[in-house]
Amino acid sequence: MGGTNQRIDGARLWDGLMAMARHGATPKGGVKRLTLTAEDRAAREDFRTQCEALGLAVRVDAIGNMFARREGRDPTRLPVLFGSHLDSQPSGGKYDGALGVMAGLEVMRTLHDLGLTTEAPLELVNWTDEEGSRFGHSLMGSGAWAGVYPLEKVYALRDGDGVTVAEALDAIGYRGEIPAEPFPADAYFELHIEQGPILERDGAAIGIVTGAQAQVWWDARITGQDAHAGTTPPGARRDALVAAARIIALVDARMRDAGEEGRGTVGFLKVEPNSRNVIPGEVAFSIEFRHPESGRIAHLASHFPAEAAADVAATGCALSMSQVLHYAAQPFDAACVALVEQAAARLGLKARRLVSGAGHDAVYVARRMPAAMIFTPCKDGLSHNEAESIEPAQAEAGCQVLFEAVVARANRPLA
Repeated sequence: MGGTNQRIDGARLWDGLMAMARHGATPKGGVKRLTLTAEDRAAREDFRTQCEALGLAVRVDAIGNMFARREGRDPTRLPVLFGSHLDSQPSGGKYDGALGVMAGLEVMRTLHDLGLTTEAPLELVNWTDEEGSRFGHSLMGSGAWAGVYPLEKVYALRDGDGVTVAEALDAIGYRGEIPAEPFPADAYFELHIEQGPILERDGAAIGIVTGAQAQVWWDARITGQDAHAGTTPPGARRDALVAAARIIALVDARMRDAGEEGRGTVGFLKVEPNSRNVIPGEVAFSIEFRHPESGRIAHLASHFPAEAAADVAATGCALSMSQVLHYAAQPFDAACVALVEQAAARLGLKARRLVSGAGHDAVYVARRMPAAMIFTPCKDGLSHNEAESIEPAQAEAGCQVLFEAVVARANRPLA
């Protein structure tokens, strides 16, 4: 890499990533660090300790989001934020989310080592429950902070054992006293692994993320009737799993209608009573669609529930669908995106523009301030998997671009 003599320490960043991966480490080399668990608390405490060792002031809001502040030269300027999340999927990888947090910490360390003070203050963020794997509601911390989700509604969400978000926050001691709401800030940057194959396929070191796809998610439940598998003839069956299979096929069909840019998934399925010789009487499952065009997702949001209900009614069962989220495609700020692009060019890194296929905290933060994202490649595009893998040089390149963009934004001349 060229461009600057203000360099992050790539080896130190990698060591930090490996150390963080010990919290919730799995035998297959990944992590299971579900939000607001003991493993998450240990990761948070580790993060807090490292921040405070650099003289950063750490505060926690009412949904558990953590903000580590480094003062700037001009106390009247709004802070530049950057970060990601430390929670993981049940069988997650070492880098999803954690790369953005630990790279942000390396940015702070580098500034400390170089004795540099930016004009604007800097704040490193660890958002609560980006993954949604425990309480079924992704982007929970950033969504509550941005005002997308009412805090009391979020507090009442329950995990599979009936524990509420509020109870889980209290159990690990991370229900902070400051409000979970937006505060004045200048911009937000987020570094993340791509979680897809485009950068690796194109031999690009950096993804310049111009925005994120539109999405709609539902929680669905089909109710039929439990009955004996051996004695109930076809005409008397109300098989909830057969009805669910029709909807799963419908999701796949509507995805393919949208061509290669379409995405449609049923990723969660729970069958009751889940017994070999009982016709399933109830099935709970998730449905989601994603697409770069907001209009296509809006059409699905309006029409898919009725289409699905008609298919289910033909089986004698009943369908209920509760919308979990629906948001339009989110463009990122042109000036912030340009800073990322300029940083990659200055460093001599091959880069390309792309739209994020996954949701990230930056999507909701972008509703409140200018924002941009930086992607690094991951092997085979694999993520949400213990085999998720990146190379140390890829982490270093992404972190250096983050450093350049954040410092440039914090030091920009004000009109």
